[in-house]
Amino acid sequence: MAKVIITQTKSTIDRPQRQKRTIQALGLGKINRSVEVELTPQIAGMVNKVNHLVSVKEA
Repeated sequence: MAKVIITQTKSTIDRPQRQKRTIQALGLGKINRSVEVELTPQIAGMVNKVNHLVSVKEA
């Protein structure tokens, strides 16, 4: 599987609780925090749900 770097670019203030929990499940929570993860179908689905709050780069 490919590795990707996911960086939170926007705040979760005034976002639905579901999006806040998805950001937390990705290991994020503060702006400009990054994590490097394997791009599994589960991670891809989570990123798709909060793509307006994060940026994704290939590692």
